[in-house]
Amino acid sequence: MAEALVALGGNVGDVPATLDRAIAEFCDGVAVTLVARASNYRTPPWGVEDQPPFVNTAIRVETLLAPHDLLARANAVEREFGRDRANERRWGPRKIDIDLLAYDDVALDDERLTLPHPRLFERGFVLAPLAEIAPDRIIGGRTVRDGLALLDTTGIERL
Repeated sequence: MAEALVALGGNVGDVPATLDRAIAEFCDGVAVTLVARASNYRTPPWGVEDQPPFVNTAIRVETLLAPHDLLARANAVEREFGRDRANERRWGPRKIDIDLLAYDDVALDDERLTLPHPRLFERGFVLAPLAEIAPDRIIGGRTVRDGLALLDTTGIERL
């Protein structure tokens, strides 16, 4: 089994309920097993600032799925909740966003997937919840805790 780290967030509708349901859909207990779930965090918008705050969390899973298959599962769960990546504003409002952050120590960069996530260490809204469940996990040569310590986390609030 492989270990994967996954970020989830949204800012449209009842986001905490959506996150709970999306995690339950993503983690079937067979191909993807939930190992740890971070608290929810209220976070300021990133990229496009004229929108409501987000609620973000992170999960650590064990999976039998290969990286691209795990991504396909994440995208399928997003679609179940009404996300249409092709017709939405980049970094804009959304009901759900599911991003693969890391998959074991796999380094991958193709047209569909880059691992580890290329902007992981730029985003406090990802690292704050991730540091709760995997602070000592080394990704790209640094720990999640050390990466978070380098960022401005103003406005990020654990719920």
